[in-house]
Amino acid sequence: MNKKTHINLLKQGVFVLFLVIGFAAGFVAAYFWFDGKGLLSDVQEGASSQEPAAETIWTCSMHPQIRETQPGKCRICGMDLIPLDDDSDDSMGERVISFSPEIVKLMQVQTSPVVRQVVTKDVRLVGKLALDETRTKTITAWVPGRIDRLYVDYTGIRVNAGDHMVFLYSPDLITAQAEFLEARASQQRLGPAVSELVRQSVVSSLTAAREKLLLLGLTEAQVEKIQQQGQPLDHLTIYSPMGGIVIEKKANEGMYVQTGSPIYTISDLSRLWVMMDAYESDLTWLRFGQTVEFTTEAWPGEVFTGRISFINPLLNDATRTIRVRAVVDNPDGRLKPDMLVRAVVASSLAEGGRVIEPLLAGKWICPMHGEIVKDAPGQCDICHMPLETAESLGYVAAQEPEPAPLVIPASAALLTGRKLDRALVYAVVEGADRPTYIGREIVLGPRAGDYYVVREGLMEGEQVVTRGNFKIDSELQLRGRPSLMSRDSEPMPAGHQHAGADGEQILCPVMDGPINKDVFVEYEGKTVYFCCPGCPEMFLAEPEKYLHKLPQFAEAEQTKEQTQDPTHNHVP
Repeated sequence: MNKKTHINLLKQGVFVLFLVIGFAAGFVAAYFWFDGKGLLSDVQEGASSQEPAAETIWTCSMHPQIRETQPGKCRICGMDLIPLDDDSDDSMGERVISFSPEIVKLMQVQTSPVVRQVVTKDVRLVGKLALDETRTKTITAWVPGRIDRLYVDYTGIRVNAGDHMVFLYSPDLITAQAEFLEARASQQRLGPAVSELVRQSVVSSLTAAREKLLLLGLTEAQVEKIQQQGQPLDHLTIYSPMGGIVIEKKANEGMYVQTGSPIYTISDLSRLWVMMDAYESDLTWLRFGQTVEFTTEAWPGEVFTGRISFINPLLNDATRTIRVRAVVDNPDGRLKPDMLVRAVVASSLAEGGRVIEPLLAGKWICPMHGEIVKDAPGQCDICHMPLETAESLGYVAAQEPEPAPLVIPASAALLTGRKLDRALVYAVVEGADRPTYIGREIVLGPRAGDYYVVREGLMEGEQVVTRGNFKIDSELQLRGRPSLMSRDSEPMPAGHQHAGADGEQILCPVMDGPINKDVFVEYEGKTVYFCCPGCPEMFLAEPEKYLHKLPQFAEAEQTKEQTQDPTHNHVP
């Protein structure tokens, strides 16, 4: 091969190389120019045309109520519409949604069973100590006169019952003593010849004069002394009616007082009141006679024990609290009135809101003085009222066959805020081919720590979502379905919520879950389906509570409502 031939072959190779590069570049440019809808797209369309695709719904990520059959812009915010991937079965209800197991794992969904268990709560209260009003008395002047001596001349002194307190001069008392002595002398002058009628009259006068002295404040010993001496006392000594502390002194020596004028106030501090404030939400856990434990700043680390003796029936409108009073023994006097306290009431609830208190099982309590607890019926030692059983005051013993309440973890309840006692939970639909959840509105009871008591809407053993429920709710919201943030809609006709597109029953009337056609009962000639074996018994116990949910009875329920409406058939 000569040099000229070699050069020609080289030129031909370069030409072919450039031709291949140009063809490839042109193909790529054409593909992107037609937005990838060239030959490959035609092939794909040809292949896919063999199976017609389902119609795609386009929605707005900010306004999920916008649903279009073609891509475009949102009519509200102008954002691009996105395709809606909705593969849920609408026949099971609008609040039912399904996910693939992979999606559920990515969402980190966790569930917990609905169980029955006794719930406990430590109700924390604050308050202060106060005088026991039932152990506080006032010393008053029983007759008008002049105070010549006050034996207790300052407050804070401890006195005993019977200690002398006041030395009082009273002309009225001297007159009453003279009447008594005259009646006594008249009795002594009676001879044997005096008629029985006169004798009885003199005795009656003496008895009346003696009673008058006692009513004016003299003691039996003082009256006997007057009778023995035959001379009236020019001063009256007033004694303490009880032992305690003089907490108030309202008179001074030399003052003139009238009948009923207060002189001293004495209080027995061996028993005090604990005045506490409870919020409205705490009333479910508080009962008359419950044990209260509290601490004070004066004695840190030491716990004192009392018993609730009164729950105020009136609410303080300014503080939105209710005053709760307990009684505590104070034999050594370490507790002082007006000391601040921090109290705790450990309370446990059974079903129906009854408080469990094993220590009060079979006990008898005074309805006015909760500190009086006895083992047998009888009377109160303080007020002599008949005792009542602890059960009649709302208690239940732990060993009684009282069922525990239904509870769910607090994280399972999504609170709407529109209704204080209602919440939204997502329950697992059993028997579904893939993870399926149904939104259910339930009625909540009180919260106890990490749990809520369920009043209505769930059954024992059901699984509820405790983690990932907000994600499930958000997905329903994006699909334009009822969710936590959905506005309250107008009431639906009877049975409409539980009916499918063909008007047949699709949801259980008791638990609002998808029906299982193997579980049913015949009621008034019609078949009613349920979700689980426990529902028929609840339905038959109170059928009128659930009939309005069933499409089978929708017409009958509407007719019944119209008949009961007083404005129905009214002709203007």
